[in-house]
Formats: sequence, C-alpha cells, structure tokens
Amino acid sequence: MTHPMTTRTLVLLFATLATACDSSDSTSGETQLTSTSGAPSESLGGPTGSPSVVSPIPVAADTSAIATTSPGSGSNVTGAGSPTSEVSVGHPAAGGSSPLGDDTGGGGATGTAPSGAGGGVNPAPSAAAAGGQGESSEPAEDDGGTLPAESTDTPATEPPVTGSNLPPLVVSGPDNYWDTSGTLTTGSGASTDLVVDPSTRYQRWDGFGGTFNEMGWDALSVVSSEIPRAMTLLFDADEGANFVYGRLPLGASDYSMSWYTLAETANDYEMENFSIDRDRQMLIPFIKEALKVKPDLHLWASPWVVPDWMMNGRDMKSDAQTLEAHALYMAKFVEEYATEGVNIEAIHPQNEPGYARVHWTAALLIDFIKSYLGPKFEERDVPAEIWCGTMSHPDDGAIATTLANDPEAMKYTTGFGLQWNLADTVAELAPFGPVMQTEHRCGNYNFAGPYWDQSRYDANKAQNDHLYGEESWQLIRDWIVAGVNSYSAWNMVLDTVGKSLDNWPQNALLVVDRNSKQLIETPAYYVFRHYSQYIAPGATRIEISGSADALAFANPDGAIIVEVYAATDSPRATSVQLGDATYQFEVPAHGWATLRIAP
Repeated sequence: MTHPMTTRTLVLLFATLATACDSSDSTSGETQLTSTSGAPSESLGGPTGSPSVVSPIPVAADTSAIATTSPGSGSNVTGAGSPTSEVSVGHPAAGGSSPLGDDTGGGGATGTAPSGAGGGVNPAPSAAAAGGQGESSEPAEDDGGTLPAESTDTPATEPPVTGSNLPPLVVSGPDNYWDTSGTLTTGSGASTDLVVDPSTRYQRWDGFGGTFNEMGWDALSVVSSEIPRAMTLLFDADEGANFVYGRLPLGASDYSMSWYTLAETANDYEMENFSIDRDRQMLIPFIKEALKVKPDLHLWASPWVVPDWMMNGRDMKSDAQTLEAHALYMAKFVEEYATEGVNIEAIHPQNEPGYARVHWTAALLIDFIKSYLGPKFEERDVPAEIWCGTMSHPDDGAIATTLANDPEAMKYTTGFGLQWNLADTVAELAPFGPVMQTEHRCGNYNFAGPYWDQSRYDANKAQNDHLYGEESWQLIRDWIVAGVNSYSAWNMVLDTVGKSLDNWPQNALLVVDRNSKQLIETPAYYVFRHYSQYIAPGATRIEISGSADALAFANPDGAIIVEVYAATDSPRATSVQLGDATYQFEVPAHGWATLRIAP
C-alpha cells in the first residue's frame, strides 16, 4: 500500500433519493425490494488519526421498502449507522414467519453483481519477477487451462450464500485459531448479556475482499505447491474466507516488484504503446488462480502512479489533452484485461490523492470524472463502474463529499471508496451510494492509535501477531458500525518480512516463510474469516445491544450471525438472546467468536 456495470443514468436517480416507494407482497406479507446488477475498493506515507465508532441513530420504524440497487451499485439510502424499518427475518425465535430471502433492507436489496471470469492458468512468474526479498524460487508450471469467459450484466437469480456446512460456533484465541469444539448451549428466557433485535436494521452488507499485488505472487512462487491451498483459504465459501472482492493496481503499487506504468512512451496521447504485458507475468496469473476458486470474483482497480509524462512534479497535469489521454489509459486497461478473460468491474481513479505519488486537487479529480473518464467510458462502452476512491487523507474526504453534491459527477459515479482516516465521512456519503472500506490498516506503523502498542513497532519486519489480530477485529467493527457496505483487506499474501518498495514492512493475511518454505495463516486472517465466511453478501446489519464488542447480521437465508470480541484477560462467558431463545458460549480471553443461529 502507499500512504458490474449498471446503467449510469439510473445512478443519479438512486443517489438522490432519500427513500423509495413501497412494494409489499400482499400474499406473503414480505416487503419486496427492487434490485439490479452491481459491483464493488491503500496508503503512501504515514497517515495519522483513526476510525472512530459512529453510534447508530435510530429512525422511526415504518413498513416501506427501500428500492435500491444490488451490492456495489446504487444508493445506500439509509445512511451510516441509521436503522431502517422492521422486517420479518423468518427465524422462529425472532417471531418471523418467513425467511429473510431478498429483503435485506438497510440501504439495499440483495442480489449479486454480474459474474466475473472463471478458469485460468497456473502461476508462471517470469524471470523478470526475480529480485524479491529472501530466496529466489522456481515458477509454477502452466497447466494450459482455458481462459475464463467474460461476464454479463445479468443479475444472479439466487441470493449469494456463505458456506453450506458452517459450524454454529467457532472461536479463536491466542495460539488457538478456528476452534469449532467449543460448547454451545441453548435455552429460553431473558439474557443479561447480548440481545439481538432483527427488527432494527442498518446497512446492507456486500462482502469482504483483499488485494492482489506482485510481491504476494512472488512470495507464493516459493511455495508453488501451496498456491491452490492459499486460494482456497482466501476465496472458498466452505473452506476459506469467502472473499468476493479483489482489488488490483492499475500499473504498479508499492507492493509491485518495481515501479512501472502501462504507457511509458512519452506523449503517447493515443495510447498506441499501451501494454499490460508486465501484468501478464505475475498479476494476471495470481488473479486467474483466484478465479478458479471464485469464478464470480468482483474485481476492481486503482492506480498508485501514472506515466511521468502526465505529471508536473508530483501533481497531475490539468490540460485537456493529458486528461483525455488518462481517461483512455483507464479505458484500455479494462478492455485489455477483458482479452485475458478478466472482468474489471470498477475503477477508482486514484489511490489516496492526498497522500500519493500523484496529487489531485478536488476540483481536478471531480472534473476528470465528469468531463473525461465518465464520457470516455460511455463513448467506448467500457463495462466498468467509476467509484470516487480511494480516499484516505483528511483532504480526500472533501473530494468525496464535494463530488457527492455535484449532479454531473454523480451521473458517472456509483459509490465511494474510503480508508484509514475517513470513517467519520461514511455517514455523509451513505445517502449517495454504497461506501467501501478499501484498505485495512496494515499495521507495523509508527503510530500511537487506539489499538496500537508502540513497543511492538519494528521498522524491519511485519509483526503479524495476535495483538494485530485484536486490532484488526476492532478496526473492522468500527468501519461496519460507521456504515460501510463492504470491507477490503490490504495485502492478502506477503513474505514474513513484508517490506514495500518504500521499505515499510506491512502485514498480510497469509505469509510465506522463504527459508522454511511454509505458507502460514496469520491471526488477522482468522479475524477476516470469522467475519467474511459467515456474513453473506446481501446480509443486513441488525441491532445487538449489551456490548460495543458485538455485531449482528441477518443473512439472506434467514440465519442470524453474531460476532463477539473479548477484550479481557480471562474468558468471557457470553449469552445471546434472540426472541425467546438464548445461546450461551465462551469467548477466549483476547479472542473472538462467531455464532450462527440457523433459520
């Protein structure tokens, strides 16, 4: 890190609606929601500040439905932290008479974004990939697999689901992760601990994801036989984290093997020498391995750097010829990836414009989207959404909020990508479209935040320890409570050192020990998996009272998911009440637990 195509004319309509009309099914009594297809979002320098918890502000309950688009598109009209009207979730203990189905509320209907590409070939890093940290390695062989088919804009007919055989209780604590042997007892009566209220609903949940980078693939090449297991751990719904989003850089990121762009020929305004040949060496093989496990993975991209000839020093040039060329640069990126069978569903025009190597003013970035990028995508019929992302610097929040109030820019803008310092901005943006947390705080930063033990800072190696797992649980909680619709990890895979091109060691979910040639799951991986394997895309966050260290969701299939953290030095005896039923279990000291209450 550096410090599904929708009809664009509908985006503005949805973004400006505060509510939408009812559509109640008089036969079943369920509230019906309208949905369309949709899709889903890192940091240079040392950002300061931390995301804060935004307390939910209840609104008056009513029986109206929220007409909106599917995950990743359209308006999140309920706003951050604001519950919507009562809904029957179909769980007997909650008094529901029918399953939740597509009625997820909280700012959007369920439904999936267009299917991504599937298939692919085995990894085959070229000699150009050499030079990573630690030992060199032999590339994996190409199995000659077929290229994946291109996706369509047709929404899936079935709601997205989690794994089919998830245990009802899984707990994780120091040195004991993903333990399914804990005791779960059920009974009836009032709970003195946590109370779930499915009638109080918050935002729609679209899913979790992570980031593809060259250094991750270079690390995996050391343990090439473990690549299928790594992809299963990250993307499989039954045996892994069930990630549904994948971020990739448009050109290099600080976790590429070196800095590069896709149009190095000076003044190539027509992009005659544009090429993704570099990406074909490492990045595309990485993505294609993931697509074997998750063929409908929703892929989106953002640039860290642009060709030098498009810049004045650190600043993006503002002349029309350069901006037109830059819009073409992004359009060709989507088009060229499609020739590889890789469907890019969304573009965020700049990673951290306030911190990054390419600085944009608010006026310039907004003008670029509405006057160049949006029209260029329309002109060339580019099947990718445009998001206002990825925003991180405090000044970036003003870019997003100013754009949200610009109707011309919103004609082309589907949603907003925020990270690091901007959790407080979610509530302001939520009425205009979905909001994605685009980069999990990487850790190992010299930063005195609310979760950070300064004594753990090591300038030479990523710590990837249990305390970072605890920090990660809380960071995800804070952003979800703030109102985001989706959440992205930063590097999914690195080696155990984890140093970027900027010499900043950062954490990853899976790490490769280059010396012992082992693939290792970190505590943070299990934090993400507790959330992402159980909370289905299309779920709705619902009310849970009794502790700030608990979250609850109603899945599309009617299951209730409860996430609990124990910030205590001894195990936390926990009881959860849902209607007249209670569920009792123990959360390990400084650990976390996930409870699934079947419909």
